[in-house]
Amino acid sequence: MSDKPNSKVVLGVDNFKAKATSRDFNYCIDTPIKKGGSGTGPTPVEYFLAAIAACVAITLRSYADKMKWDLGEITVVAREETRLTPIGIVKTIFEEISVEKSVSEEQLASLNEKASTCPVAQMVKNQTKITRTIEN
Repeated sequence: MSDKPNSKVVLGVDNFKAKATSRDFNYCIDTPIKKGGSGTGPTPVEYFLAAIAACVAITLRSYADKMKWDLGEITVVAREETRLTPIGIVKTIFEEISVEKSVSEEQLASLNEKASTCPVAQMVKNQTKITRTIEN
């Protein structure tokens, strides 16, 4: 088995309910009932936003540990907004980060800068090539 990150998703015939596997973890991906799904799990976009939020939090914890800063709990809320503009559809991801313990303004500025190095967000911000195959 490859040590490179990978996930497998199988979409059965039960509306939009998909079974996903990542390493030894099995989980459900679905769409809300009002959009034709079963409502049994987060949507792909919700998982994507959770991946960004988790990556930012882990990146900040790693950095804070290296700097020996006690941040307590780190909370990251990632949300997506889609707007129609004169140039077309513009999507924006907002990250709202908070730390439990009090830190200086300099530390907050450093954490804010470090948050931008999250590898999941980097895949979005930088061009990431997708190579696709399809078969029967």
